[in-house]
Amino acid sequence: MANFFGDNDDLRYYFEKGIDWEPLVEITERGYRSKDGFRNLEQALEFYRQIAEMVGELSATEIAPHAAEIDRHGVDFRDGEAVPPPRLAGIFEKLNGLELHSMCLPRELGGLNAPLILYFINAELLARADVSTMTHHSFHGGMAMAMLIFSIHEGSSKIDVENGTLLDTRFRNEIEEIARGEAWGCMDITEPNAGSDMAALRTIAEQDPDGNWFVTGQKIFITSGHGKYHFVIARTENASGDSSNPMAGLSGLSMFLVPAYEEDAQGNRKRIVTIDRIEEKLGHHGSVTASLSFDRAPAHLIGKRGEGFKYMLTLMNNARLGVGFESLGLCESAYRMAKEYAEQRVSMGKTIDRHEIIADYLEEMRTDIQAIRALAMHGAVHEELAQKLALVLKYQSEPGTASAKHLQEEADRHKAQARRVTPLLKYLAAEKAVDMSRRAVQIMGGVGYTKDYGAEKLLRDAMVMPIYEGTSQIQCLMAMKDCLGGIMKNPQDFVKRMAQVRWRTLSARDPLERHVAKIQSMSLAAQNYLITRTAAQKLKSLGDVPITDWFRALSKNWDPKRDFAIALLNAERLTRILADEAACELLLAQARKHPERREILERYVERAEPRCRYLLDEMTTMGQKMLQALDAGESARQSVA
Repeated sequence: MANFFGDNDDLRYYFEKGIDWEPLVEITERGYRSKDGFRNLEQALEFYRQIAEMVGELSATEIAPHAAEIDRHGVDFRDGEAVPPPRLAGIFEKLNGLELHSMCLPRELGGLNAPLILYFINAELLARADVSTMTHHSFHGGMAMAMLIFSIHEGSSKIDVENGTLLDTRFRNEIEEIARGEAWGCMDITEPNAGSDMAALRTIAEQDPDGNWFVTGQKIFITSGHGKYHFVIARTENASGDSSNPMAGLSGLSMFLVPAYEEDAQGNRKRIVTIDRIEEKLGHHGSVTASLSFDRAPAHLIGKRGEGFKYMLTLMNNARLGVGFESLGLCESAYRMAKEYAEQRVSMGKTIDRHEIIADYLEEMRTDIQAIRALAMHGAVHEELAQKLALVLKYQSEPGTASAKHLQEEADRHKAQARRVTPLLKYLAAEKAVDMSRRAVQIMGGVGYTKDYGAEKLLRDAMVMPIYEGTSQIQCLMAMKDCLGGIMKNPQDFVKRMAQVRWRTLSARDPLERHVAKIQSMSLAAQNYLITRTAAQKLKSLGDVPITDWFRALSKNWDPKRDFAIALLNAERLTRILADEAACELLLAQARKHPERREILERYVERAEPRCRYLLDEMTTMGQKMLQALDAGESARQSVA
């Protein structure tokens, strides 16, 4: 019987060898102290494998065969409610029957207490079958987990530290309702005039004399916005700070949980938050994207007022990892579809997979998928360990002790690894989802352009990946900012790394390691070019500043729009190099432990090295005239103003 887990050797590698399960399982099982939990690693892994195999079979046999039907029927909008097609509703009944909505919830809340990495693996399997199903599924258990995490962080959960058990939590009823499959949640951020610019959000939250909160405003492009529980970002404080500062106003945002409707015992629904419309989209037809209106909707403040941006980052980090796995599943589907067709289609005396150009296409798709999966697994594991270690620090460690210091260092290390990889994964996986689905259409030719085979559906579904949960360009700006900011904080370490990498390009005994070092060297050269040009641009503005004041001038009063123009221009090129560098490093580490992985690294390096060389050449030779034109236009605009 078909099984999307069983037929994927690369995915199974991570399950069997590539993931270091021991720290994940130990912290998830709370040191194996729970009387209802697993007694050892082997028991836990056997259970996780059973779940993965079950989801793999369900995806292959119960979802994938009906993806075209789900796409064709879409979701109806009747009497102010979103109504899914019967096929999709039936699939979610099966998902609920398998208790997948509660998979990662603790046993005290009726969950299976599985680690988040298993949730992400399942996301890839479901997305390979149909991204609409996967997307909507993520807003069940994912939002329930968010309720629990937020409650723990704000201190409204009761935990028995000695026994490692959850006694109670603020949103227990809501979490258990989701776990039973009776509701789900969503996150409401985007507004008509505020997408990536969160400082421009205008939805407000007001408090009455009794301390009750009410949210008023409009949210758009809300995935699964027909859900019951909405995490809403709203403004509680007046915008402050210089209007030219891109961070101005963020401190005035707060996070709320807003129930969108109430139901009586007979199931009659009274809406509090109205659905204005369901968007008609290019793809993802089985996934609701809603516009919503809040008119003094009763709301529950999460954390403290002004902490909304902080809580939103927790949601977005996990969401971006989720899109990485979702894109990975779509890439896998596109590759398998193209490969199967090419192996059967005969042209000029042989199947087209034997034609050199098509063989090259297929090998590149396969290689990129394996690199993306390396980034995805690495990012997800480190993000989960960082979050769970933070909870251990909060509840189980004595502040100031050596043990607490060690735990903090470990949490910071995992957080840094996840922060480095997450924007690279989101960028690369989303962009490759579009590339690979388009390539599948091309390989399949005329039939790929028809609706009969499903390739065109993959392309339509893929087009949103570089847009939602932070556009590809936002990911590039994040990666660039972290990269150059790290150099500015510790330039000595950067110079040291450059010297070490340059030496490895010459001295490493393993030729593959030398090639990886060359890619690292090109990455550092790109960073060095951008930081040097940025500093040089800043120095030009110091003509009237006494040399004794240069340090103060260089360390303060940076104008992101002016001083970082060269870095902003090249942020995407830098991100592509950083993604190649990170993928090569991860695949090299795997090859050292497991020699069978060496061949994957060889294939990836063969393509990555010339690609990075080309991108570096572009960065250092292009764009100056355009920047001058932009600067001249901005100067003219300001003089008129």
